[in-house]
Amino acid sequence: MKFRTPVVIGAGSWGTALAIFLARKCPQVHLLGRDLQTIEEINKQHRNQRYLPSITLPENLIATKEQEIVKNADLLLFVVPTSATRATCTKLAELGVPESAVLLSCSKGIELESSKRMSQVIADSFPRNPITVLSGPNHAEEIAQGLPAAVTIGCRDLKVGEALQEIFSNDRFRSYTNQDIAGVELGGAIKNVYAIAAGVAMGLRLGDNAISALVTRALAEMTRLGTDLGGRSETFAGLSGLGDLIATCFSEHSRNHKVGLALGQGKTLQQVVDDLGMVAEGVPNTRSIYEAARRVNARTPILDVVYAVLYQNIPPAAALDRLFRRTPRKEGE
Repeated sequence: MKFRTPVVIGAGSWGTALAIFLARKCPQVHLLGRDLQTIEEINKQHRNQRYLPSITLPENLIATKEQEIVKNADLLLFVVPTSATRATCTKLAELGVPESAVLLSCSKGIELESSKRMSQVIADSFPRNPITVLSGPNHAEEIAQGLPAAVTIGCRDLKVGEALQEIFSNDRFRSYTNQDIAGVELGGAIKNVYAIAAGVAMGLRLGDNAISALVTRALAEMTRLGTDLGGRSETFAGLSGLGDLIATCFSEHSRNHKVGLALGQGKTLQQVVDDLGMVAEGVPNTRSIYEAARRVNARTPILDVVYAVLYQNIPPAAALDRLFRRTPRKEGE
């Protein structure tokens, strides 16, 4: 299986970075967006000034607003905000995507109303297509620059997984396959919450000891919640779990880290969102993951305090103080 006509749905920073990567391996890549100014800018100036201003885009990367382009795709990458995934899938399914096309979910989150993972949301509209996921410690800015990185591809069909592994590999980018689609997706979604927590701790200047302890316990909590929601525990020790957690909690590129940092420094959530100007998936997904955790009766003290900061107006210092004053437990619990 070879992919020759990929279409990336979503012209934000991550969608553009993935389109750049594919354009280095395919004769032509289409990037499906909504903003006409951005589309014209990509096609004429080979720039996406809003999201990746310092990157020159390949000439074989073609931006378009015409959704009919998906009719000819053999690989579709879904890189839209998680809140928009269902509506996007519903609309594209009406156009007639080939049943042989491989659908790759690249957005990290859980649907609020249903607690479904993005691959499950996509499957609701495309029940006959092979559905796969991509996740890992991958910031768009670095992928676009061609810096070294690695990724996990969640896929149950080994042949499809190998084909995706081939197209998402080069001498500076390594991909691994994993048949635990649920675990791969859940790690990528849940870690966003803990990036906000780590950012808050940094904003409050709690010190390296506290932040290291917080992130370590976040891994334990993510693994516990992720397995309760259907993933395998070993997956959370991999790239889509621990790897993504480290990158998102500590990187200057992380939007969720920026949200937490600004909250810890005293800004309101609305101020933070307005200043960011982009979607930080951890904000809406804290609510959806919190609701999912309640459905399975999971113990999630770190998630609970982030939820309290974002949605219950609890001051960040008071929320983290509440976390550290909890009754001591055995580390393995």
